Amino acid sequence: MPQKQRTPNRRRKKRSANNRLSVNARLMMIGFLTLAAIAIIMSSGKFNEYNAEKDCPSRYDSLEYVITNPELPEEIIYYTGMTISYNRRAHVPNWVAWELTREETLGEEPRAQNFVTDENVDGCADPWDYSYSGYDRGHMAPAGDMKWSPTAMRESFYMTNVCPQVKKLNTGTWKRLETKCRTWAQVDSAIYIICGPILTDTLTETIGDSHVIVPKRFFKVILSPYASPPRGIGFIMNNGYVKGGMQQAAVSIDEVEATTGHNFFSSLPDDIENEVESQCRFHNWSVLK
Repeated sequence: MPQKQRTPNRRRKKRSANNRLSVNARLMMIGFLTLAAIAIIMSSGKFNEYNAEKDCPSRYDSLEYVITNPELPEEIIYYTGMTISYNRRAHVPNWVAWELTREETLGEEPRAQNFVTDENVDGCADPWDYSYSGYDRGHMAPAGDMKWSPTAMRESFYMTNVCPQVKKLNTGTWKRLETKCRTWAQVDSAIYIICGPILTDTLTETIGDSHVIVPKRFFKVILSPYASPPRGIGFIMNNGYVKGGMQQAAVSIDEVEATTGHNFFSSLPDDIENEVESQCRFHNWSVLK
């Protein structure tokens, strides 16, 4: 291997000195520009805003993000397959949101067997609150949507994802809509689903030692953002037999927002949000297979 040629000491020292001068000059220039930039940002009142945006996770980019009715207490919980706004006062979720993709509908994870309390959540109901109450433990995010992951399946049986439902709803129109959602996810590649109890109604009935609120009605909103054009639809169902089924329960997302006080899909561009949330075209959904 050829030997590297040694550089005379004088030339090496001179180059080293020049390098130090060059580095110092660049550092001084960078420092000056940084101070100038900070002064500009602070003088324009954007310094705190910038840091607040940087320090807080941006959830507005997610279609699962919901602006919750400000009159409802909430604790946001991020699970593997869903996001939940939990109401410790009512002992039920304000809403549950998740994305369902075509691939996820093909999962083969067996259904979990037991409902469990999430000990990390303040006010979480116990499974035995529902015992002998006459109400089912009704999933908001269904176990059938969580078959793609053992963890997602297990977490779907947390009581944070459960509301008291009359059996005729839980095993009737509500369940049929859950099945339809999996079909729609397969057709459109992915959909976003948000559902929960309507807690703006006057509610006085409770069950169990935890005094779990019994809702009179439930909602579900569905967005298909990758369809061309994007589609959205809402549903409001009584907690019991739903006369007329899904078609009679179908409403616009705007109507669900007016009823619940929540704001859904706010990260969409305004023109798309206004279009999909004003629609109630059940026929366009029902023909998808």
